[in-house]
Amino acid sequence: MAIEPLPIRTVESPGFDDQRPGTSGLRKRVTVFQAPHYLEHFVQSIFDCLPDLNGKTLVLGGDGRFFNREAIQTIIRMAAANGVGGLLIGCGGLLSTPAVSCLIRKTGAHGGIVLSASHNPGGPDGDFGIKYNVGNGGPAPERLTDAIFARSRELSAYRIVDSPDLDIDRQGVDRVGAMEIRIIDPVTDYAALMETIFDFDRIRDLVTAPDFSMMIDTMHAITGPYAREIFENRLGAAPGTVINAIPKPDFGGQHPDPNLTHARALAAAMFGPSPPSFGAASDGDGDRNMILGPRFFVTPSDSLAALAANAELVPGYAAGIVGVARSMPTSRAVDAVAQRRKIPCYETPTGWKFFGNLLDDGRISLCGEESFGTSSDHLREKDGLWAMLFWLNILAVRGIGIAEIMREHWREFGRCYYARHDYESIDAAAAGRLIERLRARIPALAGSQLGDFTVTLADDFCYADPVDNSRSEHQGIRVVFGDDARIVFRLSGTGTAGATLRVYYERLEVRPQNQDEDVHRVLAQLYAIAESLAAIREHSGRDQPSLIT
Repeated sequence: MAIEPLPIRTVESPGFDDQRPGTSGLRKRVTVFQAPHYLEHFVQSIFDCLPDLNGKTLVLGGDGRFFNREAIQTIIRMAAANGVGGLLIGCGGLLSTPAVSCLIRKTGAHGGIVLSASHNPGGPDGDFGIKYNVGNGGPAPERLTDAIFARSRELSAYRIVDSPDLDIDRQGVDRVGAMEIRIIDPVTDYAALMETIFDFDRIRDLVTAPDFSMMIDTMHAITGPYAREIFENRLGAAPGTVINAIPKPDFGGQHPDPNLTHARALAAAMFGPSPPSFGAASDGDGDRNMILGPRFFVTPSDSLAALAANAELVPGYAAGIVGVARSMPTSRAVDAVAQRRKIPCYETPTGWKFFGNLLDDGRISLCGEESFGTSSDHLREKDGLWAMLFWLNILAVRGIGIAEIMREHWREFGRCYYARHDYESIDAAAAGRLIERLRARIPALAGSQLGDFTVTLADDFCYADPVDNSRSEHQGIRVVFGDDARIVFRLSGTGTAGATLRVYYERLEVRPQNQDEDVHRVLAQLYAIAESLAAIREHSGRDQPSLIT
C-alpha cells in the first residue's frame, strides 16, 4: 500500500543577502542560524538548486556542535517537503565530514548535507555551519555554491512538513511521510574503509609494543568515537590513548583547532619530560590533523611531502601515486618530491573542492593544505584519522621515529621553513584596503630587491582548472623569490566575524647543517618584508598575529 506524503506548508521567508557560502559552506554565529527562517532559507536554496533531487537519497549528519540536533530535525521536515526519497543519518545526528564523503561514495547517494563549522568554536555563543556535498562525496563546486547564493537572494518562501521530532538516537528505519529514513552507526563504514587502505596487522604490532606509546586528542569533537573504535578497539592501543574522546556541543569549552596553541594537553605531553612516541589531534568535524613526534612538530606542508615520499610503504598506495596537489599557500615541500618522483604536482586555490576534479580525473593520488588538511583518492574530503593511520603505517614499516624520518626527508629534498600568521576578526574594510594596496603594487614588484631577496614573480593567483577549464580569480597575492622563498597574503573564507588576514612565509634550506634552526629566526627577514609591503600593523591594528602556526 502506497504511503501518502504529508501536507506541505509553504512559509514566507524574508530576504537574506548574507548567505554566500565560503570555502567550506555557510558559516555564521549560532545565533544567526537560530533566527527565524534563516536555516530554512538556506536549506531551501540548496534544494532548489538540485533539480534532479526528487526521489533521491541524501546523507545527513554533523559534528555534534550546539544546534546540530535541532537543525537535523528541521532539515528532515524540509527534505520530506522537497521530494527527497530517503535520508541516511548518523545515530545521534553525528557524522564526521570524512564519513559523510565515505557514505555518499559507498551507497551511491545523490549527495549529503554536512552540519559543521569545522575547527571554529562551538556552544551557544560559538559558530555553526552547513554545506552541501555532491555525488562524488566532495564539497559543492563553485558553480553550485554560486547558484545557491543567487537563489538565496531571490527566494521568498520555503517548503516544510509538520511532523513530530524523529528519534535519531536509535538505529533503524523510520519514515516521515513517504520519505524513508535510516539511522545508522556513524563509524562502521568509515572504519571498514580504513582497513582496506592500511596494514592494520603491522600497525597493531607497533602500537601494542611495550616501547611504543601514543596520545590521540580528539578535542571533545566528532573524531572521538571513530578514534576509540579504530585505535583502541581494532588496533589494541591502551584504553585512554584517545583523550577528550566524548563529543560535546561546546567541545568542552575548547577551540577544536588541532594546533599547538589549542591542543594544549597534547602539546604539553609531547614536549614534556617523557613524551609519547606518537601524538596526533583532529578538529571539530574530523577532517584536519596535527602530527607530532617526541618534542617534534610536523608542519602540515611537511606532512604532505613525507606521505608522498613514503606512500609506497602503505598497501593502498603500494603501486605508486600518479600525482599530487597542494593549495597555493601550502609550502612547496611536496613539489620537490613530485619532481624527484617525476609525477605531476598541481597548485590549486584554498578549498578542498578544487581537488575534486583532479581526483575524479585520476590526475592525483594525494593532496593537502597547510591548514592541517591532508587526504587522498579514497575520499573527496580531507581526512584527519586517515593521516594519523598513514603516519603509523610508515612508522611501523620504517622502524624509526618521526623526527628521524623528517630529518632524512630534509636531507634528501631540502627543508621548507614555514609559518602562517593569522590576524583574526580585524576590520573587514581595512583588510580589503590592505589587499587592494598589494594588488596595486604587483606590477612594480617583479625584479625588485627586497632585503636579500629578488622578486621573480608577483601576482594575484588565478587558477585555471585543467579538467573543466573553469577559472578562479583573486585567490591570494603571491610574492615569490625564485626557489628560495615566498610570501603569500590572502583573506580567509572560514571566519564568522570581521575578516581574517592570513600571511604565509616559506624559505627553502638545502644545506643539512642549517636544517635544525629556529623557524622564526630563519623567517625573520620575510616577516619584515611582509610588514613593509602590506603595512599589516596599520591595517589590522595589531602588533602581533592572533595565531601563529
